[in-house]
Amino acid sequence: MISRTAGEKILELSAGFPAVIITGPRQSGKTTLVKHLFPTKPYILLEDPDTRRFAKEDPRSFLAQFQETGAIIDEAQYVPELFSYLQGILDSHTSPTLFRH
Repeated sequence: MISRTAGEKILELSAGFPAVIITGPRQSGKTTLVKHLFPTKPYILLEDPDTRRFAKEDPRSFLAQFQETGAIIDEAQYVPELFSYLQGILDSHTSPTLFRH
């Protein structure tokens, strides 16, 4: 993997904020970078129909799975409702960097 300046900034931001959102063009290495930076976080791909359905039908239970560990949530745009639920979780949680996209 090519070392990226963005990686340093993401780590810096994640030390002070409970969530970090990574955006950019398709196929630019966002997922690879985030998985490399946070290898212990569970990786959830919302492009998978079953996972997406669970997140849409029961967002509280979906996110509850990751309240202690946090997660990398990829393709979060497929379930925009999650952002409202995440806001409540993040506002009440003291640990930085629970959820990433």
